[in-house]
Amino acid sequence: MSLRIALLGFAIESNRYAPVSTREDFVSRAYLAGEDLLRDARSPAPRMTPEIPAFVRRMDATADWTPVPILFANAESGGPVEHAFFADTLEQFETRLRAALPVDAVYICEHGAAITTEEDDPDGLVFETVRRIVGPSIPIVATVDLHANVSDRMVDQVDTLISYRRNPHVDMAERGAEAADVLRELLAGLRVAVAHVRMPVCAPPTQLLTAPGTGPYADMIQKAEALNDPRIVNVSAVGGFAYGDTPKNGLTVLVTTRGDAELAARTALDLVTPAWRDRAAFFPRLMPLDEAVALAVATGSDPARPPVLLADVADNPGGGARGNTPYLLQALLKAGARGVIAGVVTDPELAADAHAAGVGKPLRARFNRSETTRYSEPFEADATVVALRDGKGVGRRGQLAGCSFDLGASALIAVDGIHIVVITHRHQCHEPTFFEMFGLDIAAARTVVVKSRGHFRAAFDEFFPPERIHSVDAPGLTSPILSRFDFRRLPRPVVPLDPDTEWTPTVRMRPAFME
Repeated sequence: MSLRIALLGFAIESNRYAPVSTREDFVSRAYLAGEDLLRDARSPAPRMTPEIPAFVRRMDATADWTPVPILFANAESGGPVEHAFFADTLEQFETRLRAALPVDAVYICEHGAAITTEEDDPDGLVFETVRRIVGPSIPIVATVDLHANVSDRMVDQVDTLISYRRNPHVDMAERGAEAADVLRELLAGLRVAVAHVRMPVCAPPTQLLTAPGTGPYADMIQKAEALNDPRIVNVSAVGGFAYGDTPKNGLTVLVTTRGDAELAARTALDLVTPAWRDRAAFFPRLMPLDEAVALAVATGSDPARPPVLLADVADNPGGGARGNTPYLLQALLKAGARGVIAGVVTDPELAADAHAAGVGKPLRARFNRSETTRYSEPFEADATVVALRDGKGVGRRGQLAGCSFDLGASALIAVDGIHIVVITHRHQCHEPTFFEMFGLDIAAARTVVVKSRGHFRAAFDEFFPPERIHSVDAPGLTSPILSRFDFRRLPRPVVPLDPDTEWTPTVRMRPAFME
């Protein structure tokens, strides 16, 4: 008999300090219901994130199944979601899932760090709603981003919760395929034990890279992957997202075993203990703005120097920032830096002005003329329109490889020695095509500036080794200097905000589902 498996998800990373995310933010990225969801999942360049397409491919290859597409909603990271929109989406999940019953299992593709204007745990509400509808005996597997803020409610409502293991997130498809494998085991009768440890660590995302040797978080994941124990189903080390500012914040370790609760608990403790010992590494290390500018000036004037990449990490749209702060750009212009390409700057009005002016025409570039968000300060400069594009394409490397994107009306403008890519639809710069679609040669640039926190590393690594990448300390809604934020909901004390935090690890076991 063909297995009926429901597919759904609500995926956004919410920054408490950013402007509210609305229905339009989701519709412009991916709000896909019913057959539209399945059609996109099976397309050669999906709009949605890679997990559901990978899940579908694995199930197609390994099982007799019938997909039951419910609804998938995804938006660029932003501020708290407008609660009325979330409530409507939750109602859609319930209505559509009830209408699709009976189902044999459910796969939930979530980000895991959502908040709304009224609710600190909307992801938990999604999980709880699904469990209430399908009942305690139907297997549910969920995947989440490694920046999820994992609540007890999220853990308690699903059979297995699987997070990404790579930052940058180049393993999203792998985790979707893993979810399919685990779900098949659950359908065959597997019963699991789940251990859950939350650490008093809310590290800035710059300290949650996973390349070997980059810190205790990377060490934790490397150790988990080396376990190679057939009794273990999954180990997820979930770094969290500090800017969500919720009571459920905190680096979380989940160990799922084939029914062995003692092994799950012991493994979780073995993973968190060395990470806590090395917690000093969760404090950020950034390049001061003046040093970054001096480096760019020196690199542009001396061809013997190797090119560098400067990451404007405090203005990362991938963490909810606006992608338009002027501080680094203004400082580079004032210093007379040459050979610089910078992007992507989100400014719909400036992009429209460039399209109206035309290629080769002079333009008084008025940045952020209508923005009211903190840090999105206006400034003006004389520019020339170099190239115009519609902003549509398919990623070729890293997190966006094989996925379609739409930056909206986009323009390349030149201001003195700096070429700037301006876009309409907010997006972090983690894909070389964002520059290359304008004919820019990244390898020929002396300095590349990206508005991104870390995902660019998986795409720009063909140009820049780690030692030539510098995270710059500038103001913004995603500054790694967490003391600049007015946190009101984080569980305190917590590292790195409270350096003298003391902690004794405790393990929480997920309770059994009740009939």
